Amino acid sequence: MLSMTAAKPSLLKISDKLSVRFQKIGSGPPLLLLHTIRTQLEYFRALAPLLAGAHTVYVIDLPGHGHAPIDPNASLDEPYFRRAVIGFIEELDLSGVTLVGESIGGALVLTVAASLPQRVKRVVAINPYDYETRYGDGIRRGNWFANFIIGSLQIPVLGAINASLENKLVLGKVMSGGYHDPRKLPADLLAEFNKVARRPGYKRGARKLLAGWRSWSKARDYYRQISAPVTLIYGDSDWSRPDERERTRSLIPGSQMVTLKNTGHFSAVENPSELARVVMETE
Repeated sequence: MLSMTAAKPSLLKISDKLSVRFQKIGSGPPLLLLHTIRTQLEYFRALAPLLAGAHTVYVIDLPGHGHAPIDPNASLDEPYFRRAVIGFIEELDLSGVTLVGESIGGALVLTVAASLPQRVKRVVAINPYDYETRYGDGIRRGNWFANFIIGSLQIPVLGAINASLENKLVLGKVMSGGYHDPRKLPADLLAEFNKVARRPGYKRGARKLLAGWRSWSKARDYYRQISAPVTLIYGDSDWSRPDERERTRSLIPGSQMVTLKNTGHFSAVENPSELARVVMETE
């Protein structure tokens, strides 16, 4: 089986202020993987190789995430990320592409599909983050600690202080709220997330991303425009509620919904084999 460590990530310049870090493995029709809120392309290290036997898999760092260049003046809301993904697809001239994304990546594959119908073959949206009703709503549903920490980040001055004090222990406790079984969060992957959080401007960008919470709910406005086949995949312990999942399904013409058992919001890490099976069966 192919491994993501077999090839080093590359940097693709989209514009003067925007470059995208990405990794490419496998061969076959193109498949683009978009990661969750607060993670990066390494998030897919278990899933990508499972798909690379049948696809050329492109895994990217969304702007302001992972090791991607950080633009301190960028808005870091859904329209900004959507423009980046569209730019990536157009710059590489990808066509007949399968879009697979989780969390904010799940919402983005839907809005990108609505924007690029001529290039997108099918869409798999995993735990799409499209239900925000307050600052950091989804993450705050994970556990009481995540609710307290993430909620505090919106408070002037205090939010900046709390963000600066984040460490691996704090990050791990917050992220564990996205797992059915918190023991499934790998220690080395958490260490990588903590490492990139120390990059200059990263934590400020993370707060800016959360401040754009309304844009993820507005993403639903594009769903009726999607013409490609769509499969929605939810972990049974995802942050979204049953009525929110059904609302998303009802907005997308002809969409299908699959639920993964014993799986939380970060399904590509917690249940990659079952997730890969469902993704491959949707072809």
